[in-house]
Amino acid sequence: MTLQSARSALPPIIVTAHVPPDDMDYFDRLRREHFPPERNYLKAHITIFHHLPGRVLEEAMALAAESVNQRQSFNAWISGIRHLGAGVAFDIESPELQELRADLFQRFGSWPGPQDRQKFKPHITVQNKVSRAGADRLYAELRSDFQPRHITVSGLDLWSYLGGPWEHKAFLPLRKKFETVNVKS
Repeated sequence: MTLQSARSALPPIIVTAHVPPDDMDYFDRLRREHFPPERNYLKAHITIFHHLPGRVLEEAMALAAESVNQRQSFNAWISGIRHLGAGVAFDIESPELQELRADLFQRFGSWPGPQDRQKFKPHITVQNKVSRAGADRLYAELRSDFQPRHITVSGLDLWSYLGGPWEHKAFLPLRKKFETVNVKS
């Protein structure tokens, strides 16, 4: 096996928004309760990129670090419930998240796969791969008492996709609000 073929065989990279556990506890609980256990390898998350080539992990981390170093943590708004057909998700609205994703998309060039070339619609999936009737029930239940709320996005996480489970590779923190940046003059 050549170095080139070994690099192309590396697992794909996934990029998610890092949200503090306190903000994700509610969604994690729903995911544990409503996601099929045999498919539920993960905690609740916000995927920003679904598939970057594994061979670019180091470069992707460096480019993502450049982007987050220019930004402060920010709030995102949980704005509604989305029916996925075979599951349910919470919609997220955040101009800052859209801007961060657009910046990363530009920096990553040709790396993002077909799914990542579609319009970015951030969400947190709490149920998937269930019957339509099961999704209908949870959708109705969640809509009946839905209250918009905010969550804090405090960075990015990069993961390797291992065919089900993910392996955490890096946490890249956004600057805390009111944190200053040293600028060389």
